[in-house]
Amino acid sequence: MSVSRRQLLASGAGLAGLLAAGRAPAAIVREAARPATLQGVSSGDVSQGRAIIWSRTDRPARMLVEWSTSERFADATLVRGPDALETTDFTAKLDLGPLPLGERIYYRVQWQDLGDLKTLSEPATGSLVMPPAADAAHDLTVVFTGDVCGQGWGIDPARGGLSIFETMRRAQPDLFIHLGDSIYADGPITAEVPLDDGSVWRNITTPEKSSVAQTLEEFRGNYRYNLLDENVRRFNAEVAQIVLWDDHETHNNWYPTGQAADPRYSERSSAMLAARARAAFLEYQPIRHHWRDRERIYRQVRCGPLLDVFAWDMRSYRGANSANRQAKASAETAILGASQLAWLKRRLQASTATWKVIASDMPLGLVVADGQNFEAVANRDDGPPLGRELEIADLLRFIKVAKITGVLFLTADVHYAAAHYYNPAQAKFAEFQPFWEFVAGPAHAGTFGPGQLDATFGPQLKFLSIPPGMKPNRSPAEGFQFFGTLQIAARTKVLTASLSNAAGKELFTVDLEPA
Repeated sequence: MSVSRRQLLASGAGLAGLLAAGRAPAAIVREAARPATLQGVSSGDVSQGRAIIWSRTDRPARMLVEWSTSERFADATLVRGPDALETTDFTAKLDLGPLPLGERIYYRVQWQDLGDLKTLSEPATGSLVMPPAADAAHDLTVVFTGDVCGQGWGIDPARGGLSIFETMRRAQPDLFIHLGDSIYADGPITAEVPLDDGSVWRNITTPEKSSVAQTLEEFRGNYRYNLLDENVRRFNAEVAQIVLWDDHETHNNWYPTGQAADPRYSERSSAMLAARARAAFLEYQPIRHHWRDRERIYRQVRCGPLLDVFAWDMRSYRGANSANRQAKASAETAILGASQLAWLKRRLQASTATWKVIASDMPLGLVVADGQNFEAVANRDDGPPLGRELEIADLLRFIKVAKITGVLFLTADVHYAAAHYYNPAQAKFAEFQPFWEFVAGPAHAGTFGPGQLDATFGPQLKFLSIPPGMKPNRSPAEGFQFFGTLQIAARTKVLTASLSNAAGKELFTVDLEPA
């Protein structure tokens, strides 16, 4: 609902000026009598002339969003958003649009106190880049990573906080793909962690991060924790996002029929924990709710003629973790599930984008164990597809038969960066077109690896970001934190994929030609 400036002025003060340039859209709490914008703003799922705008306040308040193609907010449009109430932890999201294609949109969020409509918060500002029209493609830059605040490595202000987000912001990307483990709900943050060099990592701590998350409030507190970091808030305000989830948004290696075996949990049901975790995820991430299924996370985001992103969900529909060697496909071997797989095939076949990125919360060919069972797709058996590999083989075969071009995979989860080239000539299952998988992360968590590659789909290691034999759980202070970048040239449609460290040093790059 759009309202006029006069109507707003009649109910209270008008929108104030922008925050100082270059400063994070921080916790605006100058006057206790006014609503506060506690965690800044963010945008997401920017597609087809629309964008989700997210923010949070500290009391029952109405979200007001003003947007313009001018940084000075000339000829701005004011839109009334939803009310933020206790039921959503005072978060609110507005599906803003229609917005002009190919433009940078500047927006600012203000809160109108529902208890006193004349009382307004100060504005929190942000911007986002709209995808271009089909006949007016521009160069596109996408950054991607995953794994944030894991293994007890939280926000240490003296060490720059979550500095990789500032590095990515300076690259001026059009889009950020968060590949999962956006929080570690199962990873408490303690005040101090001793380092091997004798120094001490000193975390900001909060009550909700003092134990594993089990209640809805504790899951919410994990998202609020990450938003304490000014690098994250500044990045969120300038870069639109597509956010996935994986296991640590709930608990380690969970599946819908599972139980939390960790003795720290009094609530053992994975289904119960996941229900609360999903509620917090959907409240705190700038994700568009599906019109028919508000809890659905998998989706397609159209980013103009050069790129479609297919964000899938390998967590919500999987069978139990097992030895993963079933010979026939069934509910036990699912990792995407029949409905999601059918949706993905339809959308891939209908896509006219040059490049089709499948954003995956887990890798395809890397072995990820869960005790004696397996957590991801691969099963450490180099033979024909078995278990969860059957579903992926079905997808890869479909892509080949349907002659779908420009497909590549982005993933995280394993806490190091790598580039894999899947070659049917090297595979036990060869009914697919060659493709690349780029692994990034951690963004701010312990560094592990490298993992073992399963030969079923013929992955070849083209780049590894860490030295073999490295001691596990290296802290962010050691620099082994990574993100990836995709740059697509509008003129040639060439996609340049690169992997960089937290300081922005490019470690690997490859040019991919369009079909």
